[in-house]
Amino acid sequence: MQTGPPSQHEPDAAFFEHPPGYRLRRFRNWFFLGLLYASYYLCRKNFDIVAPEISKEFGFTNRQLGLISSGRDGGYAVGQFVNGLFADRLGGKQAMALGALGTIVLNLCFGISAWAAISWMLLVLAVIRVLDGYVQAFGAPGMVKINAAWFLRRERGRFAGIFGGMIQLGSIGVGALGKYLLIGFSIPIIGLTVGGLGWRSMFFVPPAILLLVVTAMWLNVKNHPEDAGFRIRHEDESVDDRHDERLSMAVVFRKIAGNPLAWINAGAYFCTGFVRRALEFWWVKYFADQWGAGKTSIYFAVLILAMPISAFVGSFSSGLISDTLFRGRRSPVAALVYTLETACILTAVLVLRREELASPALACILFILISLTCNSSHSIIGTAAAMDLGGRKMTGFAAGVIDSFQYFGAILAGFTLGWLIDVYKWNALFAAMLPFSVIGATLMTGIWWKTRGRDVRGS
Repeated sequence: MQTGPPSQHEPDAAFFEHPPGYRLRRFRNWFFLGLLYASYYLCRKNFDIVAPEISKEFGFTNRQLGLISSGRDGGYAVGQFVNGLFADRLGGKQAMALGALGTIVLNLCFGISAWAAISWMLLVLAVIRVLDGYVQAFGAPGMVKINAAWFLRRERGRFAGIFGGMIQLGSIGVGALGKYLLIGFSIPIIGLTVGGLGWRSMFFVPPAILLLVVTAMWLNVKNHPEDAGFRIRHEDESVDDRHDERLSMAVVFRKIAGNPLAWINAGAYFCTGFVRRALEFWWVKYFADQWGAGKTSIYFAVLILAMPISAFVGSFSSGLISDTLFRGRRSPVAALVYTLETACILTAVLVLRREELASPALACILFILISLTCNSSHSIIGTAAAMDLGGRKMTGFAAGVIDSFQYFGAILAGFTLGWLIDVYKWNALFAAMLPFSVIGATLMTGIWWKTRGRDVRGS
């Protein structure tokens, strides 16, 4: 590799010539990181999958279910903002392991507590999920920080797409796991048949899986290429920069908090958070209540696969397009994605409220399309743009700031949206998404217009 400084705006070709063995070692790193983050989702979306069963057993309204969801998202939002700083100081690997161990303990507590016969069960479950949200918030900043060190800027969009793919692998896993644990399964080869285990099993089996995965991650992952014997210099680093230098929390806070692009991206991500969480949390109950389509229906079987797959396609394609057609810029792709999302949501608002046009099949199609678009903006802003803004030394906090706003938006998609659904029925689900999608499109179009013709990090 060359040792001379690159151009500030156009890095030379040597930046993309990785040393022998680098890509294979990076794949090993990324495989175990991605598997761990996918396993986080087994302990995160398990509540969403069994929400109808919990509601039935305890008599919770949509508002009360939404309160538990909002509690977790609130804990996650605060954790992202704070834990990003800790990830920059502790190291990404250490932060991810800490979050995994914490969520294992708290998921077990949730499952055990749900057996207690107490009048204030709602409060107990909500508090546990708040704490669980906080500890899980060590995961994303840790993951993004490690990969900011292993991926150059014009590789990060593709990484963001792969990152989105691992998230969706977790979504597929938790959906399938929930289905088979609740309705039972058989293994013909060995003649084993297992009956339905009840919804509490979703808070015991996923933590056991996560424990195995975090152990494998700890044995295989390195925070920096240099820790594995490679020397990689990034476009935003000088020749004298040390990969293991750790900036003080005050310096990191001032640099990221003082960047207007960080806050505009965060505002757009707030909008993504509402739409994405509204879709993820309410779809199972929407189909159960509105169309009588439970976990044995064809619609559930289709959506537990089709929504994550469409989300991965959107994440990967948006990252690839931003890396190639837009030369590492994120705002043009994000603006286009938000516009497409707005069109899909508007269609749902206008069509699904009309009995002569509405059907569960059409609802499935619209859920899939909205999943594709909102997960595209999720990966392109929260992952790729955050790495661009923070570089390898400040990515943890940059990702934490931006991602925290996603979950501030997600808070509204829990209790507040649950209240709207109780009052205005399921028509409120799509109507509430629409203004957030429009605002997201406006903010990212503004960044695109303001930074046109310039190479601005985080744009």
